[in-house]
Amino acid sequence: MQSVPTCGGEVSYNGVFAFLRFRSNRFQQPVAHGNPMIFDSLTEFVKHLEGAGELVRIREKVSPILEIAEITDRVSKQNGGGKALLFENVEGSSMPVLINAFGSWSRIQAALGVTKLDKIARDIDQYLHLAPPETLLDKAKMLPILLEASQFPPKMVSSAPCQEVVKTGDQVNLDEIPIIQCWPHDAGRFITYPIVINRSVDRKIRNVGLYRMQVFDKKTTAMHWHIHKDGAHFFHEFKRKGKVMEVAVALGADPVSCYAASAPLPYGVDEFLLAGFIRKKAVPLVKCKTVNLEVPANAEIVLEGFIDPKEMRREGPFGDHTGYYSQDGDYPVFHVTAVTHRKDPIYLTTIVGIPPQEDFYLGKATERIFLPLLRTQLPELVDMNMPLEGVFHNCVIVSIDKRYPMQSRRLMSTLWGAGQMSFVKTIVVVDRDVDVQDERAVLELLLNDIDFNRDLFFFEGILDVLNHASDHALYGSKLGIDATRPIEGEPPSNPPQNDPVPADPQLGERIKSKFAEVESVRMCSLDVRRPVVLVALDKTRPYQGRDFLRACLEDDGLSGAGVIVALEAHVDLNQTSTVLWKLFNNLDPRRDIQVADGRIGIDVTKKLPEEGYTQDWPEEIHMSNDIKKIVDEKWERMFPQSRQP
Repeated sequence: MQSVPTCGGEVSYNGVFAFLRFRSNRFQQPVAHGNPMIFDSLTEFVKHLEGAGELVRIREKVSPILEIAEITDRVSKQNGGGKALLFENVEGSSMPVLINAFGSWSRIQAALGVTKLDKIARDIDQYLHLAPPETLLDKAKMLPILLEASQFPPKMVSSAPCQEVVKTGDQVNLDEIPIIQCWPHDAGRFITYPIVINRSVDRKIRNVGLYRMQVFDKKTTAMHWHIHKDGAHFFHEFKRKGKVMEVAVALGADPVSCYAASAPLPYGVDEFLLAGFIRKKAVPLVKCKTVNLEVPANAEIVLEGFIDPKEMRREGPFGDHTGYYSQDGDYPVFHVTAVTHRKDPIYLTTIVGIPPQEDFYLGKATERIFLPLLRTQLPELVDMNMPLEGVFHNCVIVSIDKRYPMQSRRLMSTLWGAGQMSFVKTIVVVDRDVDVQDERAVLELLLNDIDFNRDLFFFEGILDVLNHASDHALYGSKLGIDATRPIEGEPPSNPPQNDPVPADPQLGERIKSKFAEVESVRMCSLDVRRPVVLVALDKTRPYQGRDFLRACLEDDGLSGAGVIVALEAHVDLNQTSTVLWKLFNNLDPRRDIQVADGRIGIDVTKKLPEEGYTQDWPEEIHMSNDIKKIVDEKWERMFPQSRQP
């Protein structure tokens, strides 16, 4: 996440065009009703949410240590994402805490000022397809668009609400902010929604990104930017030069800027420019008090400070968006030189963990908004879906307008080389007439019509830092599934020829009788050519999952199982979403998939060092029982029947 060069916060609107030329589902987005608005501050957004019945004010006293996270986790997992929560009585701070602010279709659409997210994609598409004007009349027709574009770049202001209160020196105290601890095994309290702002060492490029910050003490935090992120790239530039790096952090800004900081923009594109494009008006910025950087003028709270590249400190673990704890590691230390804020600031935060969480809706906004930009490189691309359980980088389903042999494999290879899409582990490609948002229809297509020997495509490449499944960190195998119909010039396909059949109800009992290590079995209720069997396996030795699947695939008495998935013993096989989350997270495709006679076995059990696994298999995120009991006791007071979230 980077930015275009600016001078005094202004850029020519030609830069916008340069940027724009750069390249039935349970979560299908509904169309919001009412007239969309653009909110200039988080405070305005909170008022709107309350008026729309999308916010619950909680006056019960709560602790920022685990309690807020447990309450929010329960609410975010309710149907439709639950409500936004404003905790007004937080132990140790006078500031209210806003969380789950963007955690529903209606709230993310309201945050971005649209009734449907595809509206932003259509706006981008409009600019992408602008033809160069050839006549005076053509130029006149473009004038409204040019005038609109001139309002996109950020603008500087001389005074700002975010600097109504300024604290420097000994007045700096991060303990005054109600920063939360999310999960029991987190290393401490973390700032989870920081809009981190810095510049390249030559100051020509601004970077705006979301990088979690563990609080060490009243004046210092960690700065956790992954090796592949632009913040880390800038940091290493300063390290090579032996220079101190200035950093500013906005905690809560206008909703569009909050989203834009999370967007996977190409290198050199300013996130505040994207925010201006979505808002259709500039983001006002103000100079910081102690560092030479600009921050959103309407932010709630701003932290100013610096990073000395010579200083590193152990950070983590942290319960991450994968649903597992990410490992600890050495990261830069951020020294706070000033805290500025509104007179009555709201502290915006979020939690991540086992999906669904608030970040799902932010990710779906990116999916819809960036589709036109992907089409500039892949014009055959029709639609895209990042399923909830894939936690963004583990699974993507795309549809294409297929015209020539092996086009789907070319598309997969291109996506695996395109920015943050390069981290995706599994890509499924279907024909244009398949609705990628209808995940059941896609699953039935995979179980009925593909040839496992022909249509599975293995690839090696980089993986997200948080991917724990591969034997080695940062890289491993990937899986492409070509579910498009064969055309002339492609090898023939040999999908199963039998009629779709329900799973044999006795098959599970036969598996349990043959294998003592099987804890439970679930036959999935799909009438398909390849029935799916889920098995919870008590794994006690290396390669046990692999050997179990091999024995199943070689056993003619179990031939009724077209797909067998081996999972860990504690997994509740009746929770389909949990099973899919485990499948996408724990899979290393080349290592874990076995194909035999048109059937497939998938081993997503925990891997051991004796199996060649060199990483530390992380622990799943779960709240402690004592915190659950505390929240149980407060629940009715926080959410009486008349105001259930």
